[in-house]
Amino acid sequence: MMAQILALFVLGFIFPNPHPHFWWQKIPAFDIFFGFLVSILLIVFAKWLAHNWLLKDKDYYNHD
Repeated sequence: MMAQILALFVLGFIFPNPHPHFWWQKIPAFDIFFGFLVSILLIVFAKWLAHNWLLKDKDYYNHD
């Protein structure tokens, strides 16, 4: 999978966006880098949220 991301990153420099609508679309391979970064941040945030909100204490169901 990392090889595919690296290949897309290189292809982003070889074939830049020919008709950018926004300033960030002029940066080569920005969409690939942004998508990878945001997916990593989403995973980290989901793990943090699950740990702090969904995880119960060890004795949560123990009513002794």
